Amino acid sequence: MEHSARDGSLKISGLEVIRVRVSPRGNWTFVRLRTGGSLSGLGEASHGAGFTRASDGDDARMRSAIEALFPLVEGRLPFDVEAFREAAWSRVRRDGLLHVTAFSAIEQAMWDLAGKALKVPVYNLLGGKLRDTIPVYANINRAVRERSPEDFARQAAEAAAEGFVAIKAAPFDDFPAPGSERSGTCEPGELDRLEALGLRRIAAIRRAIGPRIKLMIDCHSRFESERAIRIARELEPLDLAWYEEPVDPQQIEATKSIHDAISQRLAGGEILFGAAGFEPLCRTRAVDIIMPDVKHCGGILEGKKIAALAEAHGVEFSPHNPSGPVATAASAQLAAGLPNFSILEYAWGEAEWRSQLVVPPERFENGCLPLSDRPGLGIELNADVVAAHG
Repeated sequence: MEHSARDGSLKISGLEVIRVRVSPRGNWTFVRLRTGGSLSGLGEASHGAGFTRASDGDDARMRSAIEALFPLVEGRLPFDVEAFREAAWSRVRRDGLLHVTAFSAIEQAMWDLAGKALKVPVYNLLGGKLRDTIPVYANINRAVRERSPEDFARQAAEAAAEGFVAIKAAPFDDFPAPGSERSGTCEPGELDRLEALGLRRIAAIRRAIGPRIKLMIDCHSRFESERAIRIARELEPLDLAWYEEPVDPQQIEATKSIHDAISQRLAGGEILFGAAGFEPLCRTRAVDIIMPDVKHCGGILEGKKIAALAEAHGVEFSPHNPSGPVATAASAQLAAGLPNFSILEYAWGEAEWRSQLVVPPERFENGCLPLSDRPGLGIELNADVVAAHG
């Protein structure tokens, strides 16, 4: 059936929020927008209340935030992305990450609908593609259960055996977050012990994967500047591809001081949102690589704006994406046409049934995600798998 912009069957008329249970570290939340016709569009709103836990309360809060935004798109055409942003952006920015994540999911679903309505992949609506495959790195952190050096090494080796040529881990998550209650109660020497353990984990990974596989380390903002610099220098022989968020990237001066003191490339920005949120990092060149997350940064169009800002300052764009397959598909469509895109994150080993959650199944070849040329984001949810894990 052919559609036109005047066709009422294209107007957004329904919303479905879908929760898929994944692990104690977080569930996946998907949005499905429906039109008056037969089309539907998908977006993802996972982890908007935190990356390290799964709870019914957090999932309910996300559902409420999504439902509160739906009246702003109900009755509109899926092409009205800028109008949705104009109506909602100041409100969601004020209310914080969870609400920006809800906005981002609806925005992704609008792009999916728009592509399906026009029978083109989303990348064609964004200016076309520069690449047919999307380089991916395997983030093994959600696959590591024991957190011993041996377990980090074992998971990294398995990811490499599957063909991934770049791997990331977060070996310092035992560190208390700065300013937390635990950070003020550590016994003398405890932080040094945790630092040594993290270094052993990284060394074990490098031994397991050899010198040719790229290795990235995410510090999850656990350090203060002096320790961050010392650890980076300790890691120089292990040849990191990048050193990620040793301190909160909103601490621009501290981030810049670390950047200028170490030899590794510095990355960060996973929970910042909006072009304005990334502007200080880019303008000051406090990082070499920014990491907007299509779920949290404001969606696909905002991601493109952020990428253009970064490009103007000579900063690479590597999307943060420890996410489900819908956000991965959305990130791939965005990355396809970005001149300064480098590599996309993939949450490796989190759920063995993950690839079957979408149709067609998610697949990787030689460390890359083949770019879908199907309409919209190129995927649908597999109802049977959703039902099995809902």
